[in-house]
Amino acid sequence: MSGENDLIKLYSSQILQLASAIPHTERLHAPDATVKKRSPLCGSAVTVDVKVEDGRIIEFGQDVKACALGQAAASVVGAHAIGQTRSTIEAVRDALQAMLKKGGPTPPEPFARLEVLRPAHEYKNRHASILLAIEAAAEAMEQAEQTK
Repeated sequence: MSGENDLIKLYSSQILQLASAIPHTERLHAPDATVKKRSPLCGSAVTVDVKVEDGRIIEFGQDVKACALGQAAASVVGAHAIGQTRSTIEAVRDALQAMLKKGGPTPPEPFARLEVLRPAHEYKNRHASILLAIEAAAEAMEQAEQTK
């Protein structure tokens, strides 16, 4: 199979479905923290806003300007971020990174749908875009906790 066919397989219908249905795409009016992450390699960018109360995300907003893989990851992150703690978000970030870079296990529930991005393991140039949303969410949680 050629590299081009492998790349086409990477953009599965599940990934495209997720990319077309990103939740919480409205920026928050008065967030506790805002973090913008950008991949210099491809130019993808994600901005995440969070409001945090009692150590949990109570409101989440994101602006996603990324490839389909980055959009799919942002879709899963956006769907499950509300109610999560910083430690959970960081665990998901670490698990997604390990899955992509080392073939590690799927991120834990409720983020297990990130499994659809496993085929990107072979495409290191796509990893940064995939990680943008969860990295921004983790950093935003850290910033929000430092200001409270």
